Amino acid sequence: MKGLLKNLGLILILIGAVILVACSFTGNVNNNAILGTSAVLIVIGLISYILINKRIAD
Repeated sequence: MKGLLKNLGLILILIGAVILVACSFTGNVNNNAILGTSAVLIVIGLISYILINKRIAD
């Protein structure tokens, strides 16, 4: 469980990146809801990765 929690940020970043790549391949780049969701997932993933790994290391 600790390993999954440690990698939660990376998982969120990867999900956001996969959404962006899928939108690019399907040509659905004008839908702001999907693009905004993926951007939010990437930002939350980055922040959670930093905070979680800082707490686990301490």
